[in-house]
Amino acid sequence: MSTVESLDVGALLPSRQHTPDNAELFFYNAALWNAHRIHYDLPYATKEEGYDGLVIAGPMIGDWMTQVVDDWLQNQPEADTLMLAELDYSNRIAAFIGETLTSGGIVTEVTRSADADKIHIDLFVKNERDEIITPGKAVVLWSHGTVAK
Repeated sequence: MSTVESLDVGALLPSRQHTPDNAELFFYNAALWNAHRIHYDLPYATKEEGYDGLVIAGPMIGDWMTQVVDDWLQNQPEADTLMLAELDYSNRIAAFIGETLTSGGIVTEVTRSADADKIHIDLFVKNERDEIITPGKAVVLWSHGTVAK
Protein backbone atom coordinates (compact mmCIF):
# COMPACT_ATOMS: atom_id res chain seq x y z
CA MET A 1 0.00 0.00 0.00
CA SER A 2 1.46 3.34 -1.02
CA THR A 3 0.75 6.68 0.53
CA VAL A 4 -0.87 9.40 -1.50
CA GLU A 5 1.99 11.72 -0.59
CA SER A 6 4.42 9.52 -2.54
CA LEU A 7 1.99 8.86 -5.39
CA ASP A 8 3.47 9.07 -8.87
CA VAL A 9 2.02 9.42 -12.33
CA GLY A 10 1.58 5.94 -13.73
CA ALA A 11 0.38 4.37 -10.46
CA LEU A 12 -2.24 1.71 -11.24
CA LEU A 13 -5.51 1.35 -9.38
CA PRO A 14 -6.41 -2.27 -8.62
CA SER A 15 -8.68 -3.63 -11.33
CA ARG A 16 -11.99 -5.39 -10.78
CA GLN A 17 -13.77 -7.99 -12.88
CA HIS A 18 -17.51 -7.98 -13.48
CA THR A 19 -19.70 -10.69 -15.00
CA PRO A 20 -23.27 -9.57 -14.36
CA ASP A 21 -26.07 -12.06 -14.90
CA ASN A 22 -29.68 -11.55 -15.98
CA ALA A 23 -30.96 -11.07 -12.44
CA GLU A 24 -28.31 -8.48 -11.53
CA LEU A 25 -28.99 -6.53 -14.72
CA PHE A 26 -32.75 -6.71 -14.18
CA PHE A 27 -32.59 -5.51 -10.57
CA TYR A 28 -30.12 -2.73 -11.39
CA ASN A 29 -32.39 -1.39 -14.12
CA ALA A 30 -35.47 -1.79 -11.91
CA ALA A 31 -33.80 0.34 -9.23
CA LEU A 32 -33.20 3.04 -11.86
CA TRP A 33 -36.71 2.70 -13.29
CA ASN A 34 -35.03 1.95 -16.62
CA ALA A 35 -37.54 -0.13 -18.56
CA HIS A 36 -35.70 -0.24 -21.89
CA ARG A 37 -36.31 -3.71 -23.28
CA ILE A 38 -32.70 -4.18 -24.48
CA HIS A 39 -31.82 -4.89 -20.83
CA TYR A 40 -34.33 -7.71 -20.16
CA ASP A 41 -36.06 -8.89 -23.37
CA LEU A 42 -33.59 -11.03 -25.35
CA PRO A 43 -35.73 -11.49 -28.49
CA TYR A 44 -36.37 -7.74 -28.63
CA ALA A 45 -32.71 -6.86 -28.01
CA THR A 46 -31.44 -9.24 -30.71
CA LYS A 47 -34.19 -9.24 -33.36
CA GLU A 48 -35.59 -5.73 -33.10
CA GLU A 49 -32.53 -3.75 -32.01
CA GLY A 50 -29.83 -5.96 -33.56
CA TYR A 51 -27.71 -6.44 -30.46
CA ASP A 52 -25.71 -9.61 -29.73
CA GLY A 53 -27.55 -10.16 -26.43
CA LEU A 54 -28.97 -8.35 -23.43
CA VAL A 55 -27.19 -5.01 -23.13
CA ILE A 56 -25.51 -4.08 -19.84
CA ALA A 57 -26.80 -0.70 -18.69
CA GLY A 58 -24.43 2.22 -19.16
CA PRO A 59 -24.91 3.59 -15.64
CA MET A 60 -23.95 0.17 -14.23
CA ILE A 61 -20.64 0.44 -16.07
CA GLY A 62 -20.16 3.96 -14.69
CA ASP A 63 -20.81 2.63 -11.19
CA TRP A 64 -18.03 0.09 -11.69
CA MET A 65 -15.64 2.95 -12.40
CA THR A 66 -16.75 4.68 -9.22
CA GLN A 67 -16.15 1.45 -7.29
CA VAL A 68 -12.59 1.17 -8.63
CA VAL A 69 -11.78 4.66 -7.37
CA ASP A 70 -13.63 4.18 -4.08
CA ASP A 71 -11.88 0.86 -3.36
CA TRP A 72 -8.51 2.47 -4.06
CA LEU A 73 -9.32 5.45 -1.82
CA GLN A 74 -10.45 3.24 1.07
CA ASN A 75 -7.11 1.39 0.96
CA GLN A 76 -5.03 4.53 1.32
CA PRO A 77 -3.66 5.42 4.76
CA GLU A 78 -4.97 8.96 4.18
CA ALA A 79 -8.50 7.75 3.32
CA ASP A 80 -10.14 10.32 5.62
CA THR A 81 -8.53 13.14 3.61
CA LEU A 82 -9.47 11.84 0.14
CA MET A 83 -12.66 12.43 -1.82
CA LEU A 84 -13.81 11.58 -5.33
CA ALA A 85 -14.69 15.04 -6.66
CA GLU A 86 -15.30 14.44 -10.38
CA LEU A 87 -16.22 11.49 -12.58
CA ASP A 88 -16.85 11.53 -16.30
CA TYR A 89 -17.27 8.59 -18.65
CA SER A 90 -18.62 7.73 -22.08
CA ASN A 91 -20.02 4.35 -23.09
CA ARG A 92 -18.61 3.65 -26.57
CA ILE A 93 -19.12 -0.09 -27.23
CA ALA A 94 -22.04 -2.19 -25.99
CA ALA A 95 -21.40 -4.94 -23.46
CA PHE A 96 -23.59 -8.01 -23.02
CA ILE A 97 -24.64 -10.56 -20.42
CA GLY A 98 -22.09 -13.39 -20.41
CA GLU A 99 -19.08 -11.14 -20.97
CA THR A 100 -16.51 -10.59 -18.26
CA LEU A 101 -15.56 -6.94 -18.12
CA THR A 102 -12.58 -5.41 -16.34
CA SER A 103 -12.55 -1.96 -14.77
CA GLY A 104 -9.42 -0.15 -13.68
CA GLY A 105 -7.46 3.06 -13.83
CA ILE A 106 -4.12 4.82 -13.82
CA VAL A 107 -2.97 8.04 -12.19
CA THR A 108 -2.18 10.53 -14.96
CA GLU A 109 -1.42 13.73 -13.06
CA VAL A 110 -0.88 14.93 -9.51
CA THR A 111 -1.13 18.67 -8.93
CA ARG A 112 -0.03 19.89 -5.54
CA SER A 113 -1.15 23.01 -3.71
CA ALA A 114 -1.02 24.36 -0.16
CA ASP A 115 -4.50 23.28 0.95
CA ALA A 116 -5.53 20.39 -1.34
CA ASP A 117 -3.91 18.31 -4.06
CA LYS A 118 -5.68 16.92 -7.12
CA ILE A 119 -5.13 13.40 -8.36
CA HIS A 120 -6.23 12.90 -11.98
CA ILE A 121 -7.09 9.35 -12.98
CA ASP A 122 -7.84 7.82 -16.37
CA LEU A 123 -10.41 5.07 -15.94
CA PHE A 124 -11.56 2.29 -18.23
CA VAL A 125 -13.83 -0.67 -18.62
CA LYS A 126 -12.52 -3.27 -21.08
CA ASN A 127 -14.26 -6.22 -22.67
CA GLU A 128 -12.79 -9.70 -23.11
CA ARG A 129 -11.15 -8.60 -26.39
CA ASP A 130 -9.19 -5.97 -24.38
CA GLU A 131 -11.12 -3.15 -26.09
CA ILE A 132 -11.87 -0.12 -23.95
CA ILE A 133 -15.65 0.00 -24.13
CA THR A 134 -15.96 2.88 -21.68
CA PRO A 135 -13.19 5.41 -21.11
CA GLY A 136 -13.47 7.77 -18.17
CA LYS A 137 -11.71 10.32 -16.01
CA ALA A 138 -11.82 11.06 -12.31
CA VAL A 139 -10.42 13.75 -10.06
CA VAL A 140 -9.69 12.96 -6.42
CA LEU A 141 -9.11 15.76 -3.94
CA TRP A 142 -6.57 15.20 -1.23
CA SER A 143 -7.19 17.71 1.52
CA HIS A 144 -4.40 18.45 3.95
CA GLY A 145 -7.00 18.16 6.70
CA THR A 146 -9.96 15.83 7.22
CA VAL A 147 -12.59 15.78 4.46
CA ALA A 148 -16.22 15.80 5.58
CA LYS A 149 -17.91 12.88 3.81
